[in-house]
Amino acid sequence: MTSLPGGDSTQRPEERTVVCARCGTTADEMPLTWTSSVEGGVRRTYCDTCSRENIRAIEGRLDSEWW
Repeated sequence: MTSLPGGDSTQRPEERTVVCARCGTTADEMPLTWTSSVEGGVRRTYCDTCSRENIRAIEGRLDSEWW
């Protein structure tokens, strides 16, 4: 196995950038205030602003066990 120049082969620098699935806001690393979900088998990440604006829709998708 070969590694990337100047780095570890398991993590590429471009994989650290996080993008909000709704508005496109980016962050270098996953902020603690962002949320993530799996929708249709795909992991989606949402910034804190989009999460706050859509919290009722997010809560509406939770199973009753979470309440």
